Amino acid sequence: MIEVVVPGRDILAIEHIVLDVNGTIALDGVLLPGIKERLDQLREQCQVHMLTADTHGKQKEVDAALGITATIITHGAPEKAAHVLALGGKTVATFGNGANDAAMFQAAGLRIAVLGGEGIAAALLTAADILVRDINDGLDLLLSPDRLVATLRR
Repeated sequence: MIEVVVPGRDILAIEHIVLDVNGTIALDGVLLPGIKERLDQLREQCQVHMLTADTHGKQKEVDAALGITATIITHGAPEKAAHVLALGGKTVATFGNGANDAAMFQAAGLRIAVLGGEGIAAALLTAADILVRDINDGLDLLLSPDRLVATLRR
């Protein structure tokens, strides 16, 4: 678990990390550089989950590269939100970039929007706690939690 005390906010106790795949950790179905190394470190503290519609049909390659099997989403936003709620909601840090990630963001304790090569849906911005310029910056926030304190304290 990653525990972060943020002044003016409830303590963050992150047990699960839920990642959207396409546009967040992969571009055109291809895993982005630096992800595997960061997720390997984070898996020592949290359970890591991937949710995807497998838009590009390459999820099996991403799964093999990371040693994690993604959950294939067929019903979009409600299914993503239900997955986060089933994990405990407040104990979940979510990462995404698409409009279909907004509902899972609402269900999570920490919501990090990723501005990557696909851009970011405007609807997601209002649901996010933090916007990062790429996924590696977002994962680094969990690896160096004092950065979360600096950004989120009130």
